[in-house]
Amino acid sequence: MSRLKLGVSVETLRLAAPFRISGHVFDGRDAVIVTLDDGTHIGRGEATGVYYIGDDLAHMLAALDGARDAIEAGLARAELRSILPAGGARNAVDAALWELESKQSGKPVWALAGLDAPRPLRTTFTVGAGEPAKMADEATAYRQAQSIKIKLTGDLDLDVARVKAIRAARPDVWLGVDANQGFAIGDLDGLVAAMVAANVSLIEQPLARGCEADLDGYDAPIPLAADESALTLDDVAGLNGRFDVFNIKLDKCGGLTEALMIATASRDAGLDVMVGCMVCSSLGAAPGFVVGQLCDLVDLDGPTFLKQDRTPGVLYRDGTIWCDEAVWGARAVVAA
Repeated sequence: MSRLKLGVSVETLRLAAPFRISGHVFDGRDAVIVTLDDGTHIGRGEATGVYYIGDDLAHMLAALDGARDAIEAGLARAELRSILPAGGARNAVDAALWELESKQSGKPVWALAGLDAPRPLRTTFTVGAGEPAKMADEATAYRQAQSIKIKLTGDLDLDVARVKAIRAARPDVWLGVDANQGFAIGDLDGLVAAMVAANVSLIEQPLARGCEADLDGYDAPIPLAADESALTLDDVAGLNGRFDVFNIKLDKCGGLTEALMIATASRDAGLDVMVGCMVCSSLGAAPGFVVGQLCDLVDLDGPTFLKQDRTPGVLYRDGTIWCDEAVWGARAVVAA
């Protein structure tokens, strides 16, 4: 590959309203925007990092600065995994390399990845933690949603009330819950029983990262998804017998290149595959849409929480997400 010019900038992605999960309230996130310019074409990538492992803005910027010479010398995507560690910095560069290659070749990213032509993907729409009645109102406001994910906080009685209120308001939808590490193993029987009663189909990350061994031998009637416990390709092997689903996030694993590898390895290991996202705009969600073509579950509603998304952006319709090539790839249109 010929020499490239690396551009790095920072944008703050503001949320339309504060968003609460277990242990955190977000009103926005700083995003690193990477551009790679070959003199004719420009590839772009976006990342906000992984807050719970210290992968913040300063960390991402330092990683990019340290790898600048190697990146600008020109490298293949496969080489990037040895240049940058998994995390937001690598995700942003990886996405930029995919888009650059797409523009250089005139082929869409999905074709470069060896996938069939994409289809709209049914995605979850997330209700942040709050008072049960307010959460039920928010779930009702998601009129188009076919799937809803509920954020829990680890207060079992209150969390059960939240789920009951939403299930009563939306008896028609698929429901999943995301505990974001909020519970201990001693609480899990009570949580699982209540979720079975509410016809919940997925429990995401019930225990804290580092407590995975507590799930050895635990037989849950509802699939358990690993999020904070499953960052990279190296984590696939340790999930069997503990979790049923690997939740891929590009900021965790370092980009679409590794995400595609995780999807294949998870299938080979007997795991289902999910794709999610951190706070992101449509530019950040677009690579997730590509790997989402291989996933059983999709959670790519990040752009819906922003005060202002990019134009053009991904399209949400009838409970699905669609990402046109005008958003990211060979035909991408970048607003002035």
